[in-house]
Amino acid sequence: MKKSLMLAMALALPAFGVHAQATPTPADTTVYEDASAALILAAADETDSSDEKTFAAPDDFEDEDLLWLDDEDDVILDVYDPLETINRGTFWFNDKLYFYLLKPVAKGYRWIMPEPLMLGIGNFFSNLASPVRIINAGLQGKFTDAGNELTRFAVNTTIGIGGLFDTAKDHFNLKKKEEDTGQTLGYYGIGPGPYLVLPFFGPSNFRDGIGLLADSRMDLTYYLWEDRDYWAAIVLKAVNTVALDKDTYEGIKRDALDPYLFVRDAYVQYRQNKLDN
Repeated sequence: MKKSLMLAMALALPAFGVHAQATPTPADTTVYEDASAALILAAADETDSSDEKTFAAPDDFEDEDLLWLDDEDDVILDVYDPLETINRGTFWFNDKLYFYLLKPVAKGYRWIMPEPLMLGIGNFFSNLASPVRIINAGLQGKFTDAGNELTRFAVNTTIGIGGLFDTAKDHFNLKKKEEDTGQTLGYYGIGPGPYLVLPFFGPSNFRDGIGLLADSRMDLTYYLWEDRDYWAAIVLKAVNTVALDKDTYEGIKRDALDPYLFVRDAYVQYRQNKLDN
């Protein structure tokens, strides 16, 4: 019952917040703090207006689930995509879901939510995902990184008021170390398999798809809420991420000759770089 009340309070906060002023920003690929469901930004085939006002968050506020869209490495990788026809269909579905449902909801959310509260919610969900980073860093033998993430979790949960503030980074210069199960499987020599586009989640592959399921069970969000409350938390997380984003996907739709290929190649290159580094 307490957990349900907690979630209800989180969802009700916009009604009591002040209006956040959106400011015009150029289309770019800067991205912000957490939201795993927000991989839905990787979709395909629809144009959108470039006249919108967008929310300007701090430049160092990054979302680990969208960083692959900002990869500018010139190295070209061969992509195994035998399911391209099916993937393009899923891409089209995600595209329509983004433009006709998620984006409009995020615009309304952005309009009524105070900027600091949106940033705090992003920090909160990122902090809940700390076990994903701690466990996978340890499994890859990166014990310094695992210790860094454990310290960050302790500091942000206590001094950072349940993770609403990234005190570890702001005051102790402890920066987040991104690790996940897909990277751990790759570390032990398991190949990516065919490229996949997942409904709602966007670009992936067989290895990362399995990793995504494992990661969801390490994330504390899974244990804080159950059933409808859990899915409400996931939706809040996704909407908050899209509200913080500077129209990254819209920029891709405007500039890429084939958005499907752009997103696919950017994702594959980013994941390979994560393994190499």
